[in-house]
Amino acid sequence: MDKELELLAGASLERSLRVSSPVFGSPGYTVRGDQMLLNLSSNDYLGLAQHPAIIDIMHRTLQSEGAGSGASRLVTGNRQPYAPLEAALAAWQNCEASLVVANGYMANIGAISALVSRGDVVFSDQLNHASIVDGIVLSRADHARYRHNDMEHLRSLLNKHRDKRRKLIVTDAVFSMDGDQAPLRELALLKREYGAMLMVDEAHSGGVYGKRGEGLCHELGIQDDVDIHMGTFSKSFGIYGAYICGSRTLIRWLVNKARPLIYSTALPSSIVAGISKALALVQADHWRREKLDAGSRLFRDSLRSAGFITGDGGSPIVPLIVGDNELALRFSSALEEVGIASVAIRPPTVPAGTARIRFSLSAAHSEKELTEAAAHIRIIGHQLGVVSS
Repeated sequence: MDKELELLAGASLERSLRVSSPVFGSPGYTVRGDQMLLNLSSNDYLGLAQHPAIIDIMHRTLQSEGAGSGASRLVTGNRQPYAPLEAALAAWQNCEASLVVANGYMANIGAISALVSRGDVVFSDQLNHASIVDGIVLSRADHARYRHNDMEHLRSLLNKHRDKRRKLIVTDAVFSMDGDQAPLRELALLKREYGAMLMVDEAHSGGVYGKRGEGLCHELGIQDDVDIHMGTFSKSFGIYGAYICGSRTLIRWLVNKARPLIYSTALPSSIVAGISKALALVQADHWRREKLDAGSRLFRDSLRSAGFITGDGGSPIVPLIVGDNELALRFSSALEEVGIASVAIRPPTVPAGTARIRFSLSAAHSEKELTEAAAHIRIIGHQLGVVSS
């Protein structure tokens, strides 16, 4: 292990844990050491993580329900707050039923490994989240990886595997490291043509898109073609946990077959109650989505006009592609020196040669803060030779 760690360090790929603390009253900031930093690395897209109404209901539920759930949901951990939340989630997604699980990783590995197995095939975008990849591995189904957003490649793989027992197409709606969108309309057409199931991970699009924050599938009007709607509460909702929505049969099946649900302790009631309040705010506060979209456009356009490579996305995730691992670390350190928290993302999270600074914006950020941050980024980019003067 020591030798492998030395190799990682030598390639500027070793990771370490750093303490960050919230700044109450300033949700767009974080504290490291004694320095307050503009937080451009959080997934708190709608700025709800410090919302007083969420904190209040969580505090009151702690007083009445206690700290922990004590067991899995199938034993005694299925506390009272779950039922109204799952009913509200199903109505929000216009599905028959829903299921709340501990986190997005468990939701993906649980759903995929419960739906397919040996003799089946999963078609997965090559940039899908690691939890999707791990779910496919655990399922023991064949893994047919298609080139990123390449529908012709996917079609060729569907033709190749057309005789498989079950076919599952799975994709992120918004890709977490590039910020671009999956071609969901085309995926829906292919799903119908080849008799496949379609699963969409809305982790980075839930709350951000749709009139009531339902996600990108609803924004594009293809929600009825999606068999498995998955999303998280740890990003736009500002809390923790995940959901799966679909038919009553799907949810009954997952309750009986999804091992991460069956064998994990349930989320505490305080978390579930907080999610319910966050869901109401996500649906009602459309101004947060509007502000987030305006800030994202402003920030991205500022970086592009300065000559940075930021990919093709239009989401609150703005990657600044650097390429070299060590240069990405230097860029991140330089940003911290001027009061900006933005983490360097390196392989294996992203492909080799595409190390980047991943900016992740929030409705908590003001136009002034984003404009000033973009100015600092331009200066550092010139100093490090990432962009030419």
